[in-house]
Amino acid sequence: MERVAVDDLENSVQAAAVMRGLTEPLGLTDVAINHYELEPGDSFAFAYHNHEVQEEVFYVVSGTATFETESGPVVVGPREAIRFDREEFQRGWNRGDERVVAIAIGAPLDYGTQVKLRDCPECGEETDNDLERPEGEDVVVARCKRCGTETGRWYRGSMDEVP
Repeated sequence: MERVAVDDLENSVQAAAVMRGLTEPLGLTDVAINHYELEPGDSFAFAYHNHEVQEEVFYVVSGTATFETESGPVVVGPREAIRFDREEFQRGWNRGDERVVAIAIGAPLDYGTQVKLRDCPECGEETDNDLERPEGEDVVVARCKRCGTETGRWYRGSMDEVP
């Protein structure tokens, strides 16, 4: 048995104000679990994306999350859940005025190959991106796979994407 207090876990550099991973602290080997808190304008992810082998469920504890999907936006309120199948594109946002608290569960633990679509100003369209964590820096940088242009930058605890 493993037990953790979410508030005792380190906040990760993410597109959300708060993302605390429970996977490693709980010693999980087959499923990923993350606790999110999104301020207005925050996102669960760095990009509109999919997972090759992992299906994902988001359970909204409080607030309202809006997910971009291939069939249009889907609004998920408190005490509701949404599931995304393998290779299904999605990106969740807090488009409201109050904080969103949610739990994300993904299985299996491995993502497989991910496609991360972001607008590239150089290419003039949405392109697949790589995410980098430069050594010695507390930042995540998104770069277009096609031309190498930086398309986003996030710092720990920052609520907004830095262009």
